[in-house]
Amino acid sequence: MSNIEPVVKEILVETSAEHAFKVFTDGIDKWWPREHHIGTSPLKQAVLMPGVGGRWYSISEDGSECDVGKVLVWDPPRRLVLAWQINAQWQHDPGFTTDVEVTFTEESPRKTRVVLQHRNLDRYGPAAPDLRKALNADGGWAGSLASFARAAAL
Repeated sequence: MSNIEPVVKEILVETSAEHAFKVFTDGIDKWWPREHHIGTSPLKQAVLMPGVGGRWYSISEDGSECDVGKVLVWDPPRRLVLAWQINAQWQHDPGFTTDVEVTFTEESPRKTRVVLQHRNLDRYGPAAPDLRKALNADGGWAGSLASFARAAAL
């Protein structure tokens, strides 16, 4: 399998790095796209628990929970690394992991550059090119970051 490049998305957010990190993590439910959900019924709430080992999951309208992954690195307000444990069939798989790293670089008190890298896509095997294309599409990480930027703007 050839090396699959990571998906890299960057956005400038009109807020401090501290506020951007807080909205990305504690406020994930305010910006996570409702259609980006693999649960058994529509998404009610997206949750990202703070700290290394923190659980990343969603709560469906029927009350069921669906894991997405977990926190690998928690370094507020500079850096966050998440385990993305969604396999090529768009199902949670605790034995499968790709990494999502998000950095927050304050360029001024009210301007922060947010860079998201979804790495290790080779782990998807033969499905990697198609998965990378979906994650890299406007409806993938780019759309999610745009939604985040709107929620984070002060």
